[in-house]
Amino acid sequence: MTESGGVAGDAEGYAGLRIERARELARRHGWASVRVLEPDAVITMEYREGRLNLAVRDGVVERSWEG
Repeated sequence: MTESGGVAGDAEGYAGLRIERARELARRHGWASVRVLEPDAVITMEYREGRLNLAVRDGVVERSWEG
């Protein structure tokens, strides 16, 4: 379990974590890549299995999802 109450291998379990901790847990739990998205970031919409997306504001993950 992570500090936010989610399972670290679960793509949606990273909200509320500091970005450094989220990256550390993502690597430890086998995510192939981690994409950090600041507010108003322009992103591509292609789906990539094994990629964890982290929407971050002020150094804290607001939302996380796979793809």
